[in-house]
Amino acid sequence: MAEIAVQRAPERGIWGWMLFDWAAQPFFTVITTFIFGPYFASRMVLDPAAMQAAQAAGPAAVETYVESQHLLGQTVWGWSIAAAGLVIAVLSPILGSIADQTGPRKPWIAFFAAIKITSLCLLWFAAPGSSLFLVAILFSVASVAAEFSTVFNDSMMPRLVPKSEIGRISNIAWGLGYLGGMIALIFVVAVMAGSPETGKTIVGLDPIFGLDPILGEDARATGPLSAGWYLLFILPMFFFTPDAVKGIPIGPAVREGLSELKSTLAEVRQRSGIFRFLVARMIYQDGVNALLALGGLFAAGMFAWSITEIGLFGIILNVVAIVGCWIAARLDTALGSKAVVMISLVMLSIATIGIVSTGPGFTLLGMLQLSTLDSGGLFGTAAEKAYIFYGLLIGLAFGPVQASSRSYMARSVTAAESGRYFGIYALAGRATSFLAPFLVSTIGWVSGSQRLGMAVIVLFLGVGLAILVRTPYPADQPAAAE
Repeated sequence: MAEIAVQRAPERGIWGWMLFDWAAQPFFTVITTFIFGPYFASRMVLDPAAMQAAQAAGPAAVETYVESQHLLGQTVWGWSIAAAGLVIAVLSPILGSIADQTGPRKPWIAFFAAIKITSLCLLWFAAPGSSLFLVAILFSVASVAAEFSTVFNDSMMPRLVPKSEIGRISNIAWGLGYLGGMIALIFVVAVMAGSPETGKTIVGLDPIFGLDPILGEDARATGPLSAGWYLLFILPMFFFTPDAVKGIPIGPAVREGLSELKSTLAEVRQRSGIFRFLVARMIYQDGVNALLALGGLFAAGMFAWSITEIGLFGIILNVVAIVGCWIAARLDTALGSKAVVMISLVMLSIATIGIVSTGPGFTLLGMLQLSTLDSGGLFGTAAEKAYIFYGLLIGLAFGPVQASSRSYMARSVTAAESGRYFGIYALAGRATSFLAPFLVSTIGWVSGSQRLGMAVIVLFLGVGLAILVRTPYPADQPAAAE
């Protein structure tokens, strides 16, 4: 397809587009990974009546009940991520193709934003003892809406700047996202998340709005907080970022879009470099998604971290992620998107191996013994400090691996075909996205060891990297000979 000449959008339009990542990231940082997800798996699952019955039966009964409920919560959370991934995988390419026919992306973003905001606000009602499955459905719906909005936002990028600038603005936007997520996380830890023992936040304040940590209100309030943040900060994109011209009406667009999707799926197999890249991303992104979604839960279960400790861990990762994206923005221009993605995957693999091989008193599967003394402060054991170190590697890499994957794709397609190909790109990122969380959760459930389940992530990262090594860059070039 012929390339559309791209004139650089006005600066405020580019910043409006980049602020979408700033608006969207608190959902992933605060809800999925560091606050609400761990709350769901560690506190919401504890039914007050059942807990009282266990306490009456003695300490052993309490320990057994808590461990079984934590494992149940981790499993249901993983399954909810898997279910959302399956829906996203099926519908993303269809919606991308339809969007190419209708033209403007903003109406689609607005539609899915309304669904996401509503679902997040309803998380306020996720009190301890609430229906796990109902809350999991709300989270899954929000996840689907968030991902579909991202598909349409990403597909706007090739029309905003020349290809030479795509890697830079993609990484800057991702870095802005982590900055936004970090600020939201700091707000939660500093003024919302009170200690169940003292009732005070980490800075010694009473939780804002009288939130009661015993009832989980500090974690539950992150739903409406993330919804309000998203609503506020996507407005610059709607006001200032130029959109595609209007296409055909929705009815014919659906028919044309489905027809085009069929031809695109056949076409992509003939574009061997793009096909190889999409297969590689399908595999490694599955591992990345599982690591981001379940890493906080894994730490919370292993070290019994409070919301404060999990939140601080998230803040540390987001600070490092901002630095990682800033470095990657320069490396992407100098070395290319492929090099950045490969370096990031190596770092994530090393970090995951380190995480799953760490436990009380040891790391690297016991090859390195650690002191079991607890200083009594935050992250007081040597094992927790080792986990923080591995977390720094994740922080440096998980932004660039996604931002430079996005710019890799944008450099490999034309602006005219960006909607349908970013729909396929989303499919590649989600086609098997249910698989890694499902395997992590199910292997952990069957074996009784979340450590063994988390180890599966290394396989996804390694296989994806192996395929990417032989993928051309940009991906519209012929694939390397076997």
